[in-house]
Amino acid sequence: MSINYNLDSKQIEYAPKSETILLFGGLTLTRERILQAAAASVGEEYIFLPNATYRSYELGKMYGNKAQCSPTYFTVGNLIKYLIYLRDEKKIPTKEIIRRYVHVTANGCGPCRFGMYITEYKKALRDAGFDGFRVVSFEHNGNIFQEAQEQIVKFSPKFFIILTKAAIIADILTILGDKLRPYELNKGEVDKVLKRCEDKIVEALKNRRSLIRELYSCRKELEKLSLNRVVPKPKVMVMGEFWAAMTRSDGNYQIHKFLEEQGAEVISQPLINRILLNIWEAEYLREQKEGLDSKGLVDFSEAKKKTLILGAKYSIRATFNLYAKAIGLKGYELANMDYLYKIAKDYYPVDSNGGEGHLEVAHLLEAIKHKSAHLVVSVKPFGCMPSSGVSDGIQSLVTSKFKDANFISLETSGDGAVNFYSRLQMALFKAKQSAKEEFSKFKLPSSIPSFVNRYNFEPKAPCISTAAKIAFYLEQRR
Repeated sequence: MSINYNLDSKQIEYAPKSETILLFGGLTLTRERILQAAAASVGEEYIFLPNATYRSYELGKMYGNKAQCSPTYFTVGNLIKYLIYLRDEKKIPTKEIIRRYVHVTANGCGPCRFGMYITEYKKALRDAGFDGFRVVSFEHNGNIFQEAQEQIVKFSPKFFIILTKAAIIADILTILGDKLRPYELNKGEVDKVLKRCEDKIVEALKNRRSLIRELYSCRKELEKLSLNRVVPKPKVMVMGEFWAAMTRSDGNYQIHKFLEEQGAEVISQPLINRILLNIWEAEYLREQKEGLDSKGLVDFSEAKKKTLILGAKYSIRATFNLYAKAIGLKGYELANMDYLYKIAKDYYPVDSNGGEGHLEVAHLLEAIKHKSAHLVVSVKPFGCMPSSGVSDGIQSLVTSKFKDANFISLETSGDGAVNFYSRLQMALFKAKQSAKEEFSKFKLPSSIPSFVNRYNFEPKAPCISTAAKIAFYLEQRR
């Protein structure tokens, strides 16, 4: 855990912990709101920043260094935009903002600009008139036992455990939204129902009520949805650089929303996959170290670490499965990191673990081998070194070997939406044709049973699209 203060020679008397206001941001609004409630349940109050907008990008470019990647501009600019709002709209004096507010962000090292974010925050905050504003960082690939040097945020095991549970539930709601929105008969109905579910979870976290009970109550809401799931729509997997693939903002040109408007069903990457990758990397490094130890002695510290890693890995999966069952999410499994490593290792040097590591290659190979998507999109910031190196280099080897693979690598520069959408539409056209051809192989009965349009009906079939799976099921039961 590192505390980073951008102080000049003058002394600033900061507010005590009881008066300090924490600012988080960078994820989707659903995730932020649920994580906020989880943090509040263990005594950590914070405010999540509004979604990043193109104005955030402009402010990031205005006050940041030149030639940075778009996530740097968006995230740094988004903080500055909020501080300007506090100063100009809420009329809070700059001195009071600097004294009371603290921004908490992830940090890390590797072959990308992510390790430079703190420096960028310092420079931009100073130039924007907020010199001395505090930025607290934690290692994004650290473990749950990170300790704060100062008691601004208590990064305790209890804190991380409740946040992990909240992240899992937020992922489940996001997955359900992606699966159901393309098939809703009443536009906007899915989001309204999921918002009510989100409200229930937030209240349960704040009041420390049973999360399982609230998830079961959400089923009643979801069962009322009016859906038509026998319309062939291509499945599009969105992956790539973590922030660019995760955000649902102007930071990636609202790619998830755009794909749905173009008639696709989106497969997005859950936040919990990032945590599972961190656990896998910790386990991999421990095994590598163990292989180098030739003394034959028992290292009890390593034995403890092994137990913690295994416990974290299995408890996350068990919790996800429990919550998914409670709300009725069927046919979805978290990524098997061991399997993804196995299929990617012949293409990607796994020890080069910058960015998303081998996951980008593995996700494409998994989609090809298991026929889980009609199109795989890798989205990354302009000039992202780890992700571009994979997509522009290794993925070309994969697609040359698997001729049927439909893959596209797209870069976001913050102001290149026209080119971005144009290239995406060309790849999507091919995906739509594939989905229609797949669906045309089956003949629907004259009367379609209503239960196939229920939100939690998920038949197993050797098909990709939801409609083709249902058509296959109906044909088999005749």
